[in-house]
Amino acid sequence: MKIMIEPDQAHLAKRGATIFSQIARACVGLRGRFMVALSGGSSPRPMHRLLGEEPYLSEIPWAATHIFWVDERCVSINDPESNYGAARADFLNCVPIPKSQVHPMPSDLHPEEGAMAYEKELMEFFQASPSEIPVLDLICLGIGNDGHTASLFPGHKALDERKRLIIPIRGGEPAVDRLTMTLPLINNARNIVFVVSGKGKATILKAILNGSPARFPAQMVFPVAGQRTYLLDRDAASMLH
Repeated sequence: MKIMIEPDQAHLAKRGATIFSQIARACVGLRGRFMVALSGGSSPRPMHRLLGEEPYLSEIPWAATHIFWVDERCVSINDPESNYGAARADFLNCVPIPKSQVHPMPSDLHPEEGAMAYEKELMEFFQASPSEIPVLDLICLGIGNDGHTASLFPGHKALDERKRLIIPIRGGEPAVDRLTMTLPLINNARNIVFVVSGKGKATILKAILNGSPARFPAQMVFPVAGQRTYLLDRDAASMLH
């Protein structure tokens, strides 16, 4: 595990965009493509906006990049609460990525149908056998004030899911139907980066990093063979030793 602390949100966004770019270029160099899954929330949005600006606009190999989503609210893509809609506004409309390489969750289907459809899309894209779990190059996550990550909420039975990769769930604020990746898929990634900002996250971040394991969903993110990084601004890290 690595913890990286930046002085403010602007530096946090720049460091996050730099990490995104570095991993993208390394993966394309090694395997010919880069597979990343994004989350919603307010913390990553400044980073997302930078991806559509120089130098990241030119240096990221967009033609070899595939973008997936960690979780999504079951709302219209034009709804302000849509994670895909936010990413589209922040940078997807600005970068030269083929539309076929952007893989939003099917938020317009019944939640159970949407979860099954997205899991099928992932398995087919990665050409995985039924016993295999796809390996994403990078998963970007946030942390909620209650310690949730993705759309995996404290005390929910979804935390015990071991077979399915995508599940429907209801919860959060607002409490709406959602689709989310499960822990087996998240923990199989090569790189997991938590992006956390603001004094409002200081207390929960201290509890997650200094507390006993498995109390909060974010503590259950522990990559099998990958790198886990906490990218924080000084306000979020203010209660850490």
